[in-house]
Amino acid sequence: MISVNGLTVEFSGTPLFDEVSFLINPRDRVGLTGKNGAGKSTLLKILYGIQPFDKGQIAVPKDTTIGYLPQQMAVSDTQTVFNEAMNAFSEILTIESNIQRLNEALAERTDYESKEYLNLIHQLTEKSERFNLLGGASIQANIENTLIGLGFNRSDFERPTGEFSGGWRMRIELAKVLLRKPDVLLLDEPTNHLDIESVQWFEEMLKVYEGAVVVVSHDKAFLDNLTTRTLEISLGKIYDYKVSYSKYVQLRHELLEQQRAAYENQQKKIEETEEFIERFRYKATKSVQVQSRIKMLDKIDRIEIDELDASSIHFRFPSAPHSGQVVVETKELSKSFGNHLVLDKLDFTLEKGEKVAFVGKNGEGKTTFSRVIIGQHEFQGYLKLGHNVRIGYYAQNQSEMLDDNKTVLQTIDLVATGDVRLKIRDILASFLFRGEEVDKKVSVLSGGERARLSLAKLLLEPANLLVLDEPTNHLDMRSKDILKQALMNFDGTVILVSHDRDFLDGVVQTVYEFKNKKAKQHLGGIAEFLEKKKLETLNQLNIQKRVVADEKPKELSESKIKYEERKEVEKRIRKAQKTVEESEERIMKLETDLELMDQMLSRPENLSDPKVFEKYDSLKKELEKEMHLWEQAHQEWEELKRIKTY
Repeated sequence: MISVNGLTVEFSGTPLFDEVSFLINPRDRVGLTGKNGAGKSTLLKILYGIQPFDKGQIAVPKDTTIGYLPQQMAVSDTQTVFNEAMNAFSEILTIESNIQRLNEALAERTDYESKEYLNLIHQLTEKSERFNLLGGASIQANIENTLIGLGFNRSDFERPTGEFSGGWRMRIELAKVLLRKPDVLLLDEPTNHLDIESVQWFEEMLKVYEGAVVVVSHDKAFLDNLTTRTLEISLGKIYDYKVSYSKYVQLRHELLEQQRAAYENQQKKIEETEEFIERFRYKATKSVQVQSRIKMLDKIDRIEIDELDASSIHFRFPSAPHSGQVVVETKELSKSFGNHLVLDKLDFTLEKGEKVAFVGKNGEGKTTFSRVIIGQHEFQGYLKLGHNVRIGYYAQNQSEMLDDNKTVLQTIDLVATGDVRLKIRDILASFLFRGEEVDKKVSVLSGGERARLSLAKLLLEPANLLVLDEPTNHLDMRSKDILKQALMNFDGTVILVSHDRDFLDGVVQTVYEFKNKKAKQHLGGIAEFLEKKKLETLNQLNIQKRVVADEKPKELSESKIKYEERKEVEKRIRKAQKTVEESEERIMKLETDLELMDQMLSRPENLSDPKVFEKYDSLKKELEKEMHLWEQAHQEWEELKRIKTY
């Protein structure tokens, strides 16, 4: 579908890509990985056609459509959420407008037999067929399902996009990309702005997506659940394996070990051969053997060990100063923004040494409560910090709060005090800012570099309560693993607001789920929480959302919810069954048509007609597409029947 051959890109004389080649095939699920600065985002921009390259070829078939979601982008705030999402269907909307115009023109005419009238009929038929082919009749349903899947409520649909935060506006852009259904999806860190529920909906949607998907992500669980192929960029090269990320890491390690063993064996043989040559070079009786071994050395295909980029951040949090046993305590704490109540009479106790996660849909109050704790928001009710509690805070938009006009060194120097100022360069070096890199302006740093700089600032003053809001956004796999280990070794108290399941696993012992203006405590780690909530099943998520979307949860009894869920499941089972049956009918008809075409092609007089072959190929492609649609529909039907038995 997309062919990359000999791609070379250089920045300031340093190769970012050195003659790399690979293919993206139809229905590929590719995870594009590598450390921050390796060139992942650059490669996506090149594939999309918005960034030049120095050498090589990028071949994209003429009729192939590509959708691209960057990490950050400028968004417009001139429409409602629903109307903004509607922009994804510009072609369909244009066709719909043309159909309306043609219908109006036909209604005004009475010359039913004229050439002009018949021409209008032909245009209307052509436009209507194209409209139906593009799914014009289901635009609104598709928009609604996608927006709800990404975490929006129906009440949000008519709200102006300007009322939403940058993260939510990125979700709208993601919805538009998904709704266009391009042949190839290029997604750069798409989960950064999604909560756990939306990430899991997104995973399931991408699994059955008809096109190819290439995704840059540092979310290991997301990659493992979605991808079947991994491209890692390392030191200008690309390593391509037909496995998910975790399997790739294991396989890559095993292959490197085999490569090292083969290299060592070969080196040993080369040394032995060279010793033989030197020993008997001047002995006439051994001249034949010597020449033979010299030729053998010349013919050896020398094994080279793949060079690995082992650079990674290196740090640990300073020892936590002593604090009281109760670190944070609230009673009937409430927080409103104007008339909008976010937290309602929250009771919460955090004790010394606890490491907890705040999870839940965006907008449910996780970040708000974090900011209340650190003193950024006023509130109603009771809140008390324990004796000698010293807070270290990492904001969700911490990297955006950096001053673009300052250098890396100046950014740290401004907040460093006392003896720490003597260690600034050492601290920056541990976060991979070495030598001249400390003089780089913040404005030219990548997302990952800005995140590392923000973490470096966090180390300048010892804290015994770390409040970290989405700290892994933009961090590469190695940096995330090191941060995770540092948190596990930290002897203080931790509050983590995160949607990264793999990162939370093993760090937190308690999960607080923010929902309906409350925070419900779940003892155990994130894996136990997800198991309890059964969030891994897309269909269960959809059912839960549809039932409670427009209702006040406190007014629905548990039995009422279960009844509504059963009704919804049964309704969707009937719909899925109908889809399967209709698809089977279409498959039978296409197979019958192909049999007839086979009979036609068996007659010699038809072999010279190219239209016969074109029609035959068209029918085969249509059958393949219908078979794929049947597989999807049948899988959904079976899944719904399984859910009904729960």
